[in-house]
This record gives sequence, C-alpha cells and structure tokens, in this order.
Amino acid sequence: MSIHDRADEDATFVRTYTLTRGRTRPRHLLSLDTVLIAGPGRPGPHQAAECEQILALCQEHQRSVTELAGQLARPVTAIKILVSDLLDAEALVISLASAYAASDVDADARPTNHLLAALAVGLKRKFPNAIPDRQAG
Repeated sequence: MSIHDRADEDATFVRTYTLTRGRTRPRHLLSLDTVLIAGPGRPGPHQAAECEQILALCQEHQRSVTELAGQLARPVTAIKILVSDLLDAEALVISLASAYAASDVDADARPTNHLLAALAVGLKRKFPNAIPDRQAG
C-alpha cells in the first residue's frame, strides 16, 4: 500500500466519522433490504448534505438501504445512521407495502423483518418514554 492509498483511506475514514458525528450505530433496526420512502417531515438544519440526497432519491421512488449506500458511495453503516436521523424527523418512513409483500405468499408466514422494524419505529414514536421489557427478546 502506497502513502497516497493510505492517505485516501484516512480521508475516507475521517469523512465518514464527521458524516455520522462520530456515531457508529443507527438508532433503528435497519437491514440491508429495508425499503424506505419519503415522509412528511423535514431533516434538521444541521444534517449532512447526504441527507438531502437520500430524501431526493426516496422521493423519486422507494429505495433500499443498500441501494442508497451504492448511489451515494458511502458505507452502509453510515447510511443507516443518516436514515435513522431521517426516520426520527419523519422525513423518511419504512415502506409497509414491501414488508407485507413477502408474507402475502403464505398466510401462516411469520412477520418479515421489514414489518417488525416498521412496527418498532412506530411504537417508539408513539411511546417514546416506554421502558423496554427485557423478557420480550
């Protein structure tokens, strides 16, 4: 590895660190195939420019977390952190239509990860002061 390659790698790491404000984990449970659509809210005034790009992409049509990471050429974890911020601001919502699509095939199918994640986000938004039950798993 040359000195220039190392410098480029360090610059990418620093950019990702500042993009997420040093956070390493998203607040919401998001999988690579979680599908997002634009919501009624707006991001806060100090959001990264990538948040506006994420919103613009999701306003065109629904997008998965993986697709957003690819379009913006950013690490998936960084995109999940930004998406979590946008979910908190209600600027993005998890698409329930795609969550139900997998379970429509078999009436006895278990809930999909999308549906459970969307349910968790909705419950956290409706009951922000709720204390989690440790036995719930």
